[in-house]
Amino acid sequence: MRVHLRAETRAAMNKTGLKQLRLSGRIPAVVFGTGENNMMIQLSAKEFGKWARNGKGGILELHFEDREPIPVLLESVQRDPVTREYIHVDFLRININEVVRTRVNLDYIGTAKGAKSGGVVQIQSTFIEIESFPDQIPATIPVEISRLEIGNSLHVGDLKLPDGVVPISSANELLVSVVTPKVQSEQPEAI
Repeated sequence: MRVHLRAETRAAMNKTGLKQLRLSGRIPAVVFGTGENNMMIQLSAKEFGKWARNGKGGILELHFEDREPIPVLLESVQRDPVTREYIHVDFLRININEVVRTRVNLDYIGTAKGAKSGGVVQIQSTFIEIESFPDQIPATIPVEISRLEIGNSLHVGDLKLPDGVVPISSANELLVSVVTPKVQSEQPEAI
């Protein structure tokens, strides 16, 4: 599924200009890749934030008033460490007819049986790296953990991936495990 975001080209700006852009509810961004020149753009912070809260996965299609839509993948996001507002976004321009390598977020579903009996769920990774044609990239990959008992774990090789999606991450890479909690001894301290 492709998500459509409206974007506008912009000129190079100094620090003051970029700050004014952000204050007006816009995010400065750059589109790069596929051998074409980098393109400076701006987009609505509200629209981007809405999309980002829903998983940040799959293809984005940037729509402009004066040019053809551009299919992209999210490459990186910079956020203010205090306010969490978006500062800058990088997009990777893609060719929808070529296989791409990207990260896809994992969506852990359920409550592990082991957690209900006193175990602790330890999530080791929140994403995996995959290769796929852009139209086959899932927004997220669901990972069902409700059957995990204490001592059980899931690895990349255990995932059920959609057709056409190949994991780049090692099949042995640990994703999640349920472990026995560490018990601290209650011995009095020596004086």
